[in-house]
Amino acid sequence: MIAEYKALEAQIAEQTARLEALKNDGKLKKEIEFENKLRSLLAEYNYSLRNVIALLDPSAGKTAAVPAKGARRERAIKVYKNPNTSEVVETKGGNHKVLKAWKAEYGAEAVDTWLQ
Repeated sequence: MIAEYKALEAQIAEQTARLEALKNDGKLKKEIEFENKLRSLLAEYNYSLRNVIALLDPSAGKTAAVPAKGARRERAIKVYKNPNTSEVVETKGGNHKVLKAWKAEYGAEAVDTWLQ
């Protein structure tokens, strides 16, 4: 528990030092000042951030959901039925253990004809 306590103390000291560094950062002070002025201006004219966004960029809220780059459609389930044993295998790809065994035993062309 002492080690955990000391580790937490060290983290608190590190976080406090980072907070002090941010408080003295000029860029942060400018951003805070801008935000405060913007919010007071919005309140003065009774506008919300959404109103301003709609005013500046009318098409901003109307974008359709675009799938992530490289997204593929889900593979369809293939069902194979062995006519010799009546065993059924459902798979989305060709990397199925039983399917590979069948292809080794009966040949790939024969197994492909078992597709339901």
